[in-house]
Amino acid sequence: MTFSIVACDLARGDWGVAVASRFPAVGSVVPWARAGVGAVATQSYANTDYGLGGLDLLASGCTAEEALHDLVAADEGRAQRQAGIVDAAGRAATFSGGECMPWAGGVAEDGFACQGNILTGPQVVEAMAEAFRSASGELVDRLVAGLAAGDAAGGDRRGRQSAALLVVRAAGGYGGRNDRYIDLRVDDHPDATNELLRVFRVFDEQYLIRSDEVLPATPELVEEVQAALTTLGLLHEGEASRSLDGSTRAAVEEFAGRYNLEGKVDWSSGGVYRSLVAELREAAAVHAGE
Repeated sequence: MTFSIVACDLARGDWGVAVASRFPAVGSVVPWARAGVGAVATQSYANTDYGLGGLDLLASGCTAEEALHDLVAADEGRAQRQAGIVDAAGRAATFSGGECMPWAGGVAEDGFACQGNILTGPQVVEAMAEAFRSASGELVDRLVAGLAAGDAAGGDRRGRQSAALLVVRAAGGYGGRNDRYIDLRVDDHPDATNELLRVFRVFDEQYLIRSDEVLPATPELVEEVQAALTTLGLLHEGEASRSLDGSTRAAVEEFAGRYNLEGKVDWSSGGVYRSLVAELREAAAVHAGE
């Protein structure tokens, strides 16, 4: 009922899953991951015990192959199950039970495993694997490349409905308080994979800072920032010093908090993120036009 890819990037410390299906809210069932431990995709009459159970087995020291073997051996419904696992060392394994609905199958290589069932054909898994191998960037970039390729190759032969993307990284979540670096879902959409890619682009631009340019804090830029903050009532008249002084930084931080941009404030960078400046400009223009 689903096609997925589980993978890791050991250099960055990322593990993740990308999945799509003609099934609502597939992200609530298939993807499981834990930073420093591994990732699991469980599908085809999914046994969600494979999720936490698989991660616990990996955390205990099992390899991906060993964990998958133990999960399958303990499951009376194994003939209808499908799963993929990647462990902390990047070893991967995939399993497709003999009673999975055709076409069903998978491929496992160093660092990733692709699998799917009720697919238009083996070209779906082959396209996912090739796209993942060929893609560059962070793990998330390679995962979305693989998912998009599988979708373009035919995907689930029943159609499209939902998709999900999960990437974990130690302290990678909001405020550094958990490992959910990226956790996005499209639960019901006629073109779910492409909608997920659109949502990811928005998330990448507005939330992540990995590709956000830091603008040097020139007197001209700081003057513009201070003017916008003054328009918004966050900086008092006469406080525009053309330098990132304490009152300016406090005003920027208050603005960022109001617009959920606190992750875009990093004074150690020596400047101001481009996206934060853009949001300031837009907010000040809207406020001035009221």
